[in-house]
Amino acid sequence: MNYILFDDNSWENLLPLTFTKPSSEIRIGILTIKEKWESFLDQDCSYLTQQYLGNKYPLKTQKENILINGSIIPDKNLVKKITELKNGETLVKKDIIIAANLADDKIEDFQQKQVREIDIIEYDKDIFKINHPWQIFQFNGEAIEKDFNLLTKNRESAPIPESNNILGRENIFLEQGAKIEFATINATKGPVYIGKDTEIMENSVIRGPFAMNHHAVLKMGAKIYGPTTLGPYCKTGGEINNSVFFGYSNKAHDGFLGNAVIGEWCNIGADTNNSNLKNNYAEVKLWNYTEERFLNTSLQFCGLIMGDHSKCGINTMFNTGTVIGVNSNIFGEGFPRNFIPSFSWGGNKGFKEYNPEKAFQVAELVMKRRKKDFDETEKKILEEVFKRTKKYRNF
Repeated sequence: MNYILFDDNSWENLLPLTFTKPSSEIRIGILTIKEKWESFLDQDCSYLTQQYLGNKYPLKTQKENILINGSIIPDKNLVKKITELKNGETLVKKDIIIAANLADDKIEDFQQKQVREIDIIEYDKDIFKINHPWQIFQFNGEAIEKDFNLLTKNRESAPIPESNNILGRENIFLEQGAKIEFATINATKGPVYIGKDTEIMENSVIRGPFAMNHHAVLKMGAKIYGPTTLGPYCKTGGEINNSVFFGYSNKAHDGFLGNAVIGEWCNIGADTNNSNLKNNYAEVKLWNYTEERFLNTSLQFCGLIMGDHSKCGINTMFNTGTVIGVNSNIFGEGFPRNFIPSFSWGGNKGFKEYNPEKAFQVAELVMKRRKKDFDETEKKILEEVFKRTKKYRNF
C-alpha cells in the first residue's frame, strides 16, 4: 500500500512553523509526525501539501493509496483501523478527516476539496491532533514518553558513564556515540532519550521528560526542565523549560527560553530571554494567521514561537506570547512587538523589510556550516513565503 500524509486546515493554523514544511514535518516528542507514521507503518510516506512546497516534499502515488491526516499522531489502534480501509472508504472523527483509501485519479479532487467518499466510517476512539503551535510544547511530555517507548522497545541503552549523577536510570536511554560526563540527570519525572553522536557537556542539569536527537549538543552548565526536545544538530545552553527545537537551531549561551517552539536554522543570541508568564497571570493570546488576530490559548504559560531561519541578537527580550515569522532578524534594547512578520529587520525602535537577497546569503552561509545546500528549491520556498507575508509588513 502507498501512504500519503496530507495537510488539512491545521497547516494554516500552525503558521509560521509550517510556512516552510508540511504539517507532518512538525517535531513533537522525539520524532516528527512523519517519522512516527513511518515507524508504525514500517514504510516510507510521501506528502500532499501546498503546491510551492511540492518540489522539496513530493507526492508519490500508485493505483491505490491511503491518505492520512499529517497533523494527527499515530497510535496502534488508529493505525490498525487505517490499514483496514477499503477503496473508497473514509475514516473520520466528527468533522475531521483522518484517512481515506483513494484511487490515484481521486487525489487531485481530494486535495482541492478534501471531499469525503460515500463510505464513511466514524472512528470511535480519541485522536491526538496538533492544530496550533502552542500544542507542540503543551503535549510534548506525552509525545516524548510515547516515542521513547517506540524507539527503545526491546533495545538496551549504551552504558551511562559513572562520572554522571543519575536518578531514574531505568528511564534513560543512550544511543551509540553519545558523550556525557559529569552531568546530572533526573529521569524520575519522565524519560530521557540521548540520541546518536550527541554531547552533554560537564555540569549540565537535566530533568525529564527530555530528548535530544542525533548530533545535538548541550553546552556546559545548561539547566533543562522537561518536557523539552532538541532536534538534530541543535546546540543549546542556558536555561530551557518545556520547549521544542525542530532542528539545526542554536541557543548556545545563557538566557531563558520557556514554553517555546523554535523552527529550523534559527539562532538565539547570548543572554536572550523570553517571558512565558504575564505579570497579571492572565491567559496568553497568540497571533493566528488564519483569523489574522490574536487568539486565546487558554494557557497561563506561553512563550515564543519562532519560524525557520529567524535570528535575534544578544540580550534580546521577548514578551509573553511572541510569534516571529520566517527569516526575521531581531535586535536592540527593549521588548519588540509580539507579532513579528516574516522578513522583518529591527526591534523595539521599529522594523523595516529584510531584503530577501541578503537573507538568502545568510541562509546559505548558515546551512553550509551543517553541510547542507541552500539550493534553488530552498530559495523558491522562501521567495513564496516573502510574497505571502508582504501584507503584514506595514512598517
